[in-house]
Amino acid sequence: MRHLALALAVVLLAVGPVLAAEKPAGKPEDAAQAAAEKWLKLVDAGDYAQSWEQAAALLKSALTKEKWDLAVRSARRPLGKVVSRTLKSREHTTMLPDAPAGQYVVIQFETVFEKRPKAVETITPMLDPDGTWRVSGYHVR
Repeated sequence: MRHLALALAVVLLAVGPVLAAEKPAGKPEDAAQAAAEKWLKLVDAGDYAQSWEQAAALLKSALTKEKWDLAVRSARRPLGKVVSRTLKSREHTTMLPDAPAGQYVVIQFETVFEKRPKAVETITPMLDPDGTWRVSGYHVR
């Protein structure tokens, strides 16, 4: 009986990594959306400096923290607080205009703001070189 238990343990040790490797990873859209929603909480709270700190390297290389703060402040403050935000669409892609090749998810939310009852927020997380999804672009129209 002890030999059977030992043999089973050896088999599990040998097969365990294979089973773990076959376990499906989450969809890129799910991970990117989770990162986007976490990041949007910073923007919603008016913590624009921290949203820059947690943004993708691509966004940070394109805009200084001060320019980002000014841009997002001027875009969001006139709209007032977020009343509701509903997922409209999300699309995984490896190519975007004027952006380097990479892993991106373009996400759109239908958003109701206090002073603008109908808006679309487009937020584009990308997979940074360290394997973390971070926001590389944000636009409200």
